[in-house]
Amino acid sequence: MPTTAPTSGGAAPGLTDVTASDSALRRFLHGLPGVDAVGLEARAASLGTRSIKTTAKAYAIDLAISMVDLTTLEGADTPGKVRALGAKAVHPDPTDRGTPATAAVCVYPDMVAVAKEAVAGSDVKVASVATAFPAGRAPLSVKLADVREAVAAGADEIDMVIDRGAFLAGRYLKVYDEIVAVKEACGTDARLKVIFETGELSTYDNIRRASWLGMLAGADFIKTSTGKVAVNATPANTLLMLEAVRDFRAQTGVQVGVKPAGGIRTSKDAVKFLVLVNETAGPDWLDNHWFRFGASSLLNDLLMQRQKLATGRYSGPDYVTVD
Repeated sequence: MPTTAPTSGGAAPGLTDVTASDSALRRFLHGLPGVDAVGLEARAASLGTRSIKTTAKAYAIDLAISMVDLTTLEGADTPGKVRALGAKAVHPDPTDRGTPATAAVCVYPDMVAVAKEAVAGSDVKVASVATAFPAGRAPLSVKLADVREAVAAGADEIDMVIDRGAFLAGRYLKVYDEIVAVKEACGTDARLKVIFETGELSTYDNIRRASWLGMLAGADFIKTSTGKVAVNATPANTLLMLEAVRDFRAQTGVQVGVKPAGGIRTSKDAVKFLVLVNETAGPDWLDNHWFRFGASSLLNDLLMQRQKLATGRYSGPDYVTVD
């Protein structure tokens, strides 16, 4: 049976030698197979054309709802907005208590305590961005303090950003050591999602390298994006990351989750991503412990499509609350 990532950061079983030095890590990452960009995009496009029957669609919509990290990451966030978001996460459709809750709410560290109170008594997790999100430009001591404060306030999950400047400069061990330190700061209470900001990594080869680097360092999830740049989650970059977690588990026995974030707005989009998961990583990842959607507007469309399947008609945007 697969295991989760180790509680403390560090290389995965069987791969300790590759992180022994900067040169060893570089050799390993640059020794990964090159990505066939044309083939990757063609496969992602092909899987995106799969159609599913009505009964399967109803299941997929409920599954997608249960995988949403309902997110607000704005400078204008208020306690009232976060409480409303928490209430919506627990009961997405107040008129139908059969609607599954979302996986989590995702907020800034100073809103964790408010979010925790709002979802109290439910299974909804509280995720917090940290490490100087979204740019990641701060001293390590500041980033670790960010993480510790969020965990102390009750965060169940930490979404960190890597130092893209260091990664693109080839300073892989610096990025690795930082992820390890953040993982240790999470302690035993919080799972760690590592955000690559794939839109800034320039190449598919870099996304593959970042995926393996994050997993080697102890990530519980690898995540595409912050949602704050022009290019966020795409079927192709998510497919590539799903291949990485599949291959990592095959080599180490450790299962790591995937979270595409940003740009996923419709039920049709969500179903396409679920097909990617099933056809690439396999059914073991079709669970909100291993796959999430980072989104804000997606939930509303899922709820409207859910009512359409139940009643035969669209309810319109006034049926759902505005995020």
